[in-house]
Amino acid sequence: MVALQNHVGKISFSANFFTELIGNTVTSCFGVIAMNVRGFRETLTAALPKAKKQDFARGVKVDYKDGALTIDLHISLMYGVNINAVSKSIINKVDYTVRRATGLDVGKINVFVDSIRV
Repeated sequence: MVALQNHVGKISFSANFFTELIGNTVTSCFGVIAMNVRGFRETLTAALPKAKKQDFARGVKVDYKDGALTIDLHISLMYGVNINAVSKSIINKVDYTVRRATGLDVGKINVFVDSIRV
């Protein structure tokens, strides 16, 4: 949870807010097929029958340190797209969306292409 204090009061952003916002933004980019699981725990959770078909929070990790966000994204891309161009597009779009929605600084965005699908 990230909390900001201003002259009006306190604003709190939950981890779920960030993962849904960022996951929705990333999956709307051209060439992105899906968000991938990040680790063993998410792999087990995704295998459960109650898991959602498209969970936007899957594949997104957000850390808040020293007044800036660090965002890790794990994605699958479609075959034939320029990985560098799509990654730059994702970075720019996520940076813009998070800054506009929250007013927080985005320190670093890491894009991990875990698979390419046909």
